Amino acid sequence: MEVRGLAERLITYAKKEDKLHGRRLANQYVFTKDAQTKLMNVLGPRYQFREGGYTRVMKLARPQHINKADMAVIEYVDRPGEIRAARPPTSFQNKTIEEVMKELGIEDPVKKQIAEIESGEEEEKKE
Repeated sequence: MEVRGLAERLITYAKKEDKLHGRRLANQYVFTKDAQTKLMNVLGPRYQFREGGYTRVMKLARPQHINKADMAVIEYVDRPGEIRAARPPTSFQNKTIEEVMKELGIEDPVKKQIAEIESGEEEEKKE
């Protein structure tokens, strides 16, 4: 099995609604406890809204020196430190960052801090 197909399949297992079933399917390929935990707790939630295309394969310009075999780099997309930034999932492409944050249930920390400061100033004026 090629490595890209295996990586995509493992992420799909980690995204399953039935986490126990997904973990058991992934355990057929991933044997260490640390790798299983990272797959289920980090990679699965990271790609929850992506509908496939979790990996990127980039062919290197130079072949391997000894036998002239083609070389490539495989990486997960949407991660810190990636070589090339990925396109956002199709469900988020035509939305503003505020709309995406609201859909994901994330509060804007700056607006929250401003509201706290303003409420603190109002309490000082009352005293």
